[in-house]
Formats: sequence, C-alpha cells, structure tokens
Amino acid sequence: MKGFGSDNHSGVHPLLLQSILDCNSFHEPSYGTDSYSAKTDVLFKNLFHQDTEVHYVYNGTAANVLSLRCAMKRHETVLCSDISHLHLDECGSPEFFAGKIQTLPTLNGKIIISEIENYLIRKGDQHYSQPRIISITQPTEVGTCYSIEEIKKISIIAQNHKMFLHIDGARLANSLFFLKTTFKKMLIETGVDIISMGGTKNGFAFGEAVIILNKTLQKDFKFIRKQSAQLPSKTRFIANQFWAYLNNDTYLKIAGHSVQMAELLYLKLSDISKKHPELIITQKQQSNAVFVIIPKEIIKTIRSHFFFYVWNEKNYECRLMTSWDTTAKEIDDFSGLMLDQLSL
Repeated sequence: MKGFGSDNHSGVHPLLLQSILDCNSFHEPSYGTDSYSAKTDVLFKNLFHQDTEVHYVYNGTAANVLSLRCAMKRHETVLCSDISHLHLDECGSPEFFAGKIQTLPTLNGKIIISEIENYLIRKGDQHYSQPRIISITQPTEVGTCYSIEEIKKISIIAQNHKMFLHIDGARLANSLFFLKTTFKKMLIETGVDIISMGGTKNGFAFGEAVIILNKTLQKDFKFIRKQSAQLPSKTRFIANQFWAYLNNDTYLKIAGHSVQMAELLYLKLSDISKKHPELIITQKQQSNAVFVIIPKEIIKTIRSHFFFYVWNEKNYECRLMTSWDTTAKEIDDFSGLMLDQLSL
C-alpha cells in the first residue's frame, strides 16, 4: 500500500537503481579507492568547493553522529532544536558517541536565533559542558526551511564563539528546490562547516554522505568512521548512487517532484479545510511535508487506505510525506477520501 508515511517508505528511484547495476560488472578496489568514488569526489568538489571532502556511511544516524564526533570532544555540547532528529530520534547515540546535547526553543521547527546566545555561557567552567557545535536541520523536522540569511546569522554566531555549524541534511535538496538556490550559496557562502547529506529519503537504496567543508575537521574523520564500523567495503555502490543523483541535476528533479506533490496536497487540504475547519493545517509547506490536524474519529479509516503517521498524539496532528514516486492521482484519491469522511 502506497501512502504518505515517509519518503523512507518508497522504493529506489530507477536512475539510482541503475547506478548500482552500472558498477556491478567488474572488480574494483575497496574502501573508497575505486574509480566510481573518485569521479563522485570530483563532482562534489565542483558543486560545493574544491576543498570539500566527502565520506560515505551506511545510514543517517551514522552521518549525524560521526559529523558531531569529529567536531567535538566528549566534554562538549551540541546545540540543536528541541524537536531535532538528534534529540528525539537517534536513541541517545549523539551523547553515546560524541558529547552532550543542549536543546534550544524553536518556532515553526527552526531554532529561535535570538535565543542562541543565552546558551553560550560558563565558558571555561570545568563543571559545565562547553558549547562547541550548533546543529540545524534543513529542511526542519516539520518541513520548513531556514532562509539563506538565517543560516548566515547562525554561522556568524558560531564563528564568533569559535564553534562549528552542522547541518542535518537528510532532505537537503528539497530545501534547495524550494529556496531556488545552490549548494554553494546555501552552504559555502554562509560558512557551514559540516553536513550530513541524505540519500535514502531521496530515492537511494542505501547510503548517506558526510560532507566536510572545514579543513580543520577533515584530518581524522577516516579513522573515526572506521572505528565506528561505518567504512563501507564496497563503497562504489554508495558513491555511484550519489554520482547519478548529483549529475545532470537529478537531485533537483527528484526534489522538485516531491515538493510539488506536497504543494498539491497542501492546496487540496486547504480547500477542504475551508468547508471543514476541524481539519487544521499547522505548518507552512516548504518541503515534501504537510502537517495537519485530522479529527481522531476518521484517522483509522483513512490510514487503512493511505498510511501516515500521527505526529502528535495529544492533538492528532499528522505528518503527510510525499516522495519521488508520489502521483497526483494518489493525492486526488486521498483528498477525496478525506472529504468523504469529513462529510459523513
């Protein structure tokens, strides 16, 4: 059953599946020394910066945690949003592998920038975990996007306090499409230090990337990755997916479809909510997510046809996610079912 549960639920995009087959015919050196990894490294450098270093890992948790581990010591702190994946959905692994988490208040999924300085306290105090990293999610957990200017402001705060800026970019390309910008404008020109770049939520079979822009963080990452059991032997099967994804703007095409399908869903539900105000859209649609409060009594029926997650069980706010294979017909059918149930 297709639905709106997660972009993790979709199959593999045909171009990315083909990229796995394309590098499956011959033998290649292992552990990232293969020709496919080499050509993908060049592509990353062209899209980001010539000093960019990319390392592949198996999953998003590893990408996030190892990004933090290479930039902080165990007695240091990462500042992140109070609804961040780091805080709520990594089973404590950031604190197990890297250091302490300090959550910051958010508005519409984004850290309230004016609040950051309030948490940069007690420097040098041996009793207090020392702030070292600011981590933001782009797009956020509720599908909103930090503007380029907002990222720049956060970066300046980090630089002023000798801290690093990390981006959890599980769906990074979706924010590029929505903001009509580029990797260089969003990440290089704003001063981002390190990125966890998602693959699986964007049509990959498996694999994520840690992109290190700050040269001071590049020295020991290969050792950290190996020690953490995240060095892929047959690295080419991840690298070549990224090559197919980044080549010929495929990443923007996949993101564009996902975001446009979410926009269509948002518009359909907005029209329904005009007649049925008990259906309440709670967030702006700026990525491939739509957040909406659905009356409890109809959720079970609708989920039996189109699965989705209840995000907040207190008020029945639900998260609806589109992906590369979402169709307009599925959105029409879902919206029609919603209208029928609300009209009973």
